[in-house]
Amino acid sequence: MKTCKILVIDDDREDHVILKDVMETIGAADVMDFAVTGPEALNLLNGHYTDTQLPCLIVMDLNMPMMNGTQALGLLKEDKRFNKIPVIIYSTSLNPFEKEKCMGLGAHSYITKPVTYQDTIETAKIFLGFCKLRGKGSGH
Repeated sequence: MKTCKILVIDDDREDHVILKDVMETIGAADVMDFAVTGPEALNLLNGHYTDTQLPCLIVMDLNMPMMNGTQALGLLKEDKRFNKIPVIIYSTSLNPFEKEKCMGLGAHSYITKPVTYQDTIETAKIFLGFCKLRGKGSGH
């Protein structure tokens, strides 16, 4: 069975390194693909993935250049090819209005970026759980 992918959209490359390291720690080193901006992620979705092998989860930061996470989320949820992919907003923002807006646009959940390495491991396990759920007969 082909490995389900998680697409991480975040302009902070340090966060990419941390997530890669954590995924290696929990035995899922090759699960993540990364994009730095919303437009880059949309190009990746349009060109790299096929309709039968879409990411099982999109993890997205809010504060990014060119197109913020809210704008990218709106575009993803308007596109019938991608609107069923769960999106977790992964942000440092604790603003309840941003959270409410994202949830209203169709985000699956809103997770504040962890501070400790152990909390990051626990968060990565949540992300990885979407791959396992998707692999059990969901059609993707």
